[in-house]
Amino acid sequence: MNKKLAAVALAASATLFIAGCSTSSTSPDPAASSPMASPVESGSAMAAGTIVEVAASNPDFSTLVAAVKAAGLDGTLSEAGPYTVFAPTHEAFAALPKKTVKKLLKPENKEALTKILTYHVIAGEEIMSSDITAGKVATVEGQKVDITTDGGVKVNGITVVTADVEGTNGVIHAIDGVLIPPDVDPSALK
Repeated sequence: MNKKLAAVALAASATLFIAGCSTSSTSPDPAASSPMASPVESGSAMAAGTIVEVAASNPDFSTLVAAVKAAGLDGTLSEAGPYTVFAPTHEAFAALPKKTVKKLLKPENKEALTKILTYHVIAGEEIMSSDITAGKVATVEGQKVDITTDGGVKVNGITVVTADVEGTNGVIHAIDGVLIPPDVDPSALK
């Protein structure tokens, strides 16, 4: 899946949305349901690194980073991009049914995790919040997400809570939920 993601990222006219999960080297338990440690800063000066490095430096994205690493997508998302990422916060992952994140991070569920993460990704552009338009957008995973802009930006009905967190290879828009592709059933995971 890494090669496929890299190829799509190099394809010129797509956009990348990732709603995945993460962890840093000193990250909390990804399945824990503690509140976010600090607010995600909009348009912050955190652009000192790639999308993965920026996410890893913020505890709000700890579960996302753990998931990206578990799926083996951290190398791909550290490449040149550019990417636009709709990234679920730690609280968004904590709101999933009990033990879902823990199950997703198991090696035997890597395919489902990769589908979920790449469902949040569209490669080829850095789209700032002021440039987002309503419509259906194809994801790296292959299926489309529905973006609406009435009353704020939403992706499949999930709200963008913080926009324009920049990295050197793209931008992150934090969302308050996890996007699940229609053909993935988290309750069926072992």
